[in-house]
Amino acid sequence: MGVREGFAQLYGTAPEGVWSAPGRVNLIGEYTDFNEGFVMPFALPHTAVAAVSRRTDGVLRLHSADIEGPVVELHVDELRPLTDTGWAAYPAGVVWVLREAGHPITGADLHLSSTVPTGAGLSSSAALEVVTALALNDLYGLGLTRPELAKLAQRAENDFVGVPCGVMDQMASACSTEGHALHLDCRDLALRQIPFDLAAQDLALLVVDTRVKHALGDGAYAERREGCEEGARQLGVSHLRDVAYEDLQGALARLSDERVRRYVRHVVSDDHRVGRVVALLDAGDVRAIGPVLTEGHVSLRDDLRISCPELDLVVDTANASGALGARMTGGGFGGSAIVLMEAADADTVTKAIEEAFGTAGFTAPRVFPAVPSAGARQLG
Repeated sequence: MGVREGFAQLYGTAPEGVWSAPGRVNLIGEYTDFNEGFVMPFALPHTAVAAVSRRTDGVLRLHSADIEGPVVELHVDELRPLTDTGWAAYPAGVVWVLREAGHPITGADLHLSSTVPTGAGLSSSAALEVVTALALNDLYGLGLTRPELAKLAQRAENDFVGVPCGVMDQMASACSTEGHALHLDCRDLALRQIPFDLAAQDLALLVVDTRVKHALGDGAYAERREGCEEGARQLGVSHLRDVAYEDLQGALARLSDERVRRYVRHVVSDDHRVGRVVALLDAGDVRAIGPVLTEGHVSLRDDLRISCPELDLVVDTANASGALGARMTGGGFGGSAIVLMEAADADTVTKAIEEAFGTAGFTAPRVFPAVPSAGARQLG
């Protein structure tokens, strides 16, 4: 059953419209967004879809086709940050943020369904936030731009849900275009669509969802963010984005804390890697980004220390099996890795990874192609 039919069954009337917003995978630039640096995500074909109608009585009703449970009924006047840790906090947070910003949201009925894998580091939460924001923007005629919607969605996650994420995930979901990667400056949200048509080059990019999430990740994101901010303070800059790659060695020499030094080295070098990937894609040399991806993984593993045995096994096995390059993507301690390869090698590389996981006694991974896809939009 589609969300339109599910909505009608739940609420007894047809929705005013249906919207979708995708998950994302990040090609390069990890933990750089909150350092006001550069990232390069692209949207996946996996989406959160929402059927939505306005209400005038202040009631907000939320339902997910993917999660067992009744309709969640809230009142827009009573929404409070950090009071709900379930899935409903994401759309509810968007309503709260829009009202905090002065927009007259008087209630809504939502019925949601998502194909974005949860817990895989592919931004299932951002997809929920962005699809809600876009639907309410259209229904209430708010006139907000895509970047403005992304910033509001990020604030919902930061202030309402309580996750200190940067703006990359929401921008990727809101602003991506099919066949392109999104080169985003996280300081001023300037963005550029970079052609990234893998099929035309006889290439494939696979996402390998390890299906694991290690408890080590709890609080580790915030700890690394704090370490990056400490590094910026010690170096006398507002954000690590302001440390030039050419000056990195001198900057590192001024830091006494080994942990902070590692974090700074990763962020500054990963910003530089984003620039290298942009230059290679602009030159049409897509294959040459493979080694840059692997180099990024080494930095995430050794300097940021957010990898895990499963992610390392994907990268090492893929590269040993003929891939052009691979790296973990997302917040780390589990989640997913991406692997770039010749399209003709996809089956060989996939089989090698699956066999390596079996030999290691790990849960079988979920492997699927990552196709640069369209951003959020109204479906009808």
